[in-house]
Amino acid sequence: MMEWNELLIRYGEMSLKGRNRNVFVKKLRDNIKDSLSGLKTVIIKPERDRMFLYAEDQHDMKEAIARLPFVFGIQSFSPVAKCEATLEAIKEKAIEVIGADETAGKTFKVEVKRTDKRFPLVTSELQQEIGAHVLRSFPELGVKMKKPDIVLLIDIRVEGAFLTAKVYEGAGGMPVGSNGHSLLMLSGGIDSPVAGYLMMKRGVSIDAIHFASPPFTSELAKKKVMDLAEKLSSFGASVRLHIIPFTEIQQTIVSQVPDNVSMTTTRRIMLQIADKVREEEGALAVITGESLGQVASQTLESLTAINAVTATPILRPLIATDKLEIINIAQSIGTYEISIRPYEDCCTIFSPSNPKTKPKLEKVAFYESFTDFEPMIEMAVESRMTVELPLSEKDGFEDLL
Repeated sequence: MMEWNELLIRYGEMSLKGRNRNVFVKKLRDNIKDSLSGLKTVIIKPERDRMFLYAEDQHDMKEAIARLPFVFGIQSFSPVAKCEATLEAIKEKAIEVIGADETAGKTFKVEVKRTDKRFPLVTSELQQEIGAHVLRSFPELGVKMKKPDIVLLIDIRVEGAFLTAKVYEGAGGMPVGSNGHSLLMLSGGIDSPVAGYLMMKRGVSIDAIHFASPPFTSELAKKKVMDLAEKLSSFGASVRLHIIPFTEIQQTIVSQVPDNVSMTTTRRIMLQIADKVREEEGALAVITGESLGQVASQTLESLTAINAVTATPILRPLIATDKLEIINIAQSIGTYEISIRPYEDCCTIFSPSNPKTKPKLEKVAFYESFTDFEPMIEMAVESRMTVELPLSEKDGFEDLL
C-alpha cells in the first residue's frame, strides 16, 4: 500500500483575500484541527498560499484524507510522497505515485519545481527523464500538455524530493466561523439542514434551535434532529443544539387562535423564541429553510406577517430554490436519509387543514392580543435543553433523554 508523508491543502476563495487572509487561514487551520480530533500524530502547518498536513501514523493519514473533503475552505488537496533527491529515487517513487491510481486510457504530464537549485538536472531535463520512465512503465498512458488527466508534480527541496499526482476535491466555500455566527431553525425536515449547510459553506458558524412538543412529538423525532445537527457538525465546526419545550404554547395557540391562521402565529412565536436564544448566544442572524411558495407559511404574505415580530436579519438561502434542487443537495451531503425518517415534528402534527396563504398581519396580531404569550415564551427559553454536537465518545443519546 502506498505510504504518504504529507498532504498539500489548497485554498479556494480565501486566496482572493488581501491583508486579512491570515484571519481566514487561522480559522481554517482550527477547523481542520477540530475535524481531525482523535488523530494524534497529525501536525498542521499553514502558509499564506497553501497548508501542509503531516502524520507519522499511516492510519491517521488515511483517516485525514477521508475527513478533509467535508471541511469548508478547502478547494482541493493532494497526498504527497517523499524520497531522496536523486534521479533514481525520484524515478522509482514516480512509478509508485502514478501506480496508486487508475491509469488506463488517461493522459499525463510532469511538472517540476526545483526549490533546491543544487539539483544537477535542470527542470526540462528532469521532466523528460521522469516522463519517459513513467511511459515505459505505463504504456497505456498518453501525453497531453494542456489539461491532462494526471499531473505528476515533483518538488525538489533541500530535505528531499516530494511527489504528488492525485487531487481530491474539497468542499470549497469559506472556513466556518469566518463570517460570523447565526442560529438555524432546525425542524427535522429536508430543507432546514440544507439551509444550515449552505450558510456554513459561506463561513457562518451555527447554533441550531428545535421545537419539541412531547408527548405529541416522540423521542425518536428528537433523536432525528440531533442526528441532523451532528451531521452538520461534520463540516468543520461543532453545533450547539437548543431544544425548546413547546407543548404548552402550541396547545394554547390551537385553543385561542383561529385554525386558519394558527400556523402563522406558531411561526411568529417560534421566531420570537429563536430571537431571544439568538441574543443570549451572541448570534447575529436567524437562518431558516424557507423556499418561496413551497407551503402556505412560505408565501410572501405569510413571510411578511412572520417577520414582523423581529428586526433581526432572517437568512433564507433556499428562498429561490425548488424542492428537487434541495433534495439533490440533501442527498449529496448525507442529510436526506435522516430527514425522511417517519417521525413528525410539532408543525406537522399541529398543521391546520386549511391554512391561510395570505394572512393579514393586523388580523393575526388581533387574534394574538387576547392571550399573553410572553410569560410562556420566557419560560420556554429558560427551560430549553442544550446539546453540544458532535457528542463525545463517552456521551450517548440515551444519556440525554
